[in-house]
Amino acid sequence: MPVCSDAGITTTMTMQHHVRAALALVFMFINTTVLVGLLYLLALGKVIPIRRVQVATSRLLVHVAETWISINNAIIALFSRPRWKVEGLEGLSYDDWYLVTSNHQSWADILVLQRTFNRRIPFLKFFLKRELIKVPLLGLAWWALDFPFMKRYTKEELERHPELRGQDVATTRRACERFQYFPTSVMNFVEGTRFTRAKHDAQDSPYEHLLKPKAGGLAFTLDAMAGTLKNMLDVTIVYPPGTPRSLTAFLGGAVREVRVIVQHRVIPTWASQGDYQNDPEFRARFQAWIGELWSEKDQLLQQYYS
Repeated sequence: MPVCSDAGITTTMTMQHHVRAALALVFMFINTTVLVGLLYLLALGKVIPIRRVQVATSRLLVHVAETWISINNAIIALFSRPRWKVEGLEGLSYDDWYLVTSNHQSWADILVLQRTFNRRIPFLKFFLKRELIKVPLLGLAWWALDFPFMKRYTKEELERHPELRGQDVATTRRACERFQYFPTSVMNFVEGTRFTRAKHDAQDSPYEHLLKPKAGGLAFTLDAMAGTLKNMLDVTIVYPPGTPRSLTAFLGGAVREVRVIVQHRVIPTWASQGDYQNDPEFRARFQAWIGELWSEKDQLLQQYYS
């Protein structure tokens, strides 16, 4: 079976890759089960109606989650063993707030981001659909870790019930209030879904290696955070051409190299002060800003792929 090289030779998943991926998943499941149980136990402190106790509990829960990531990273190092080439980690701070964005090609992207930033910046948190709180094991763990659960309304729902307009942002902003008490990193995959050539062609995307960015989700995040986020870490993840992009391929060692480029950007003040949904001028300006960032990212990907 051919193996991926720096020249971009196509990689094929072998039985060895599948076995290693299965073993990695077993160990990660054990790690998750043990530490989620600890999270549940410690999360009892969050029901005590004393702000100081709740904040201290949240900090402790984050340390447990970071330990979970560190153990997962050790499992990846044991079974996957990719070569890591990471650029742009200089100047990161564990005591600052960050908005983290990235291109999205694989379920492995989350593991890559956690490996890159764990304990270098505050713990990464995602905006989640409210329905995901029902996910076994992880749903309540996300709640304990203060992941904001959000409810987005469609245009049709808003037309039928105008009184719901603005409630999604207000509800999420209330959920984000606890982020004010200690530094937090908020993660957003701007494309909204993983890149495939079929999705790219269906969108008629103007970018060669990216899907169209969904600027509304980013505007929603900045609005909900009420100006707290001032620094952006714009991440570009590069897998070698011809490499399979599945989680199994990553955990099994079929992905021989992962390159991560981190670009520090300052979020413009105006970007968190407009009404994306109801102000066409602000929406156009915001989309143009994100479009410029995406064009730069596409050129960066082209540079590495070529």
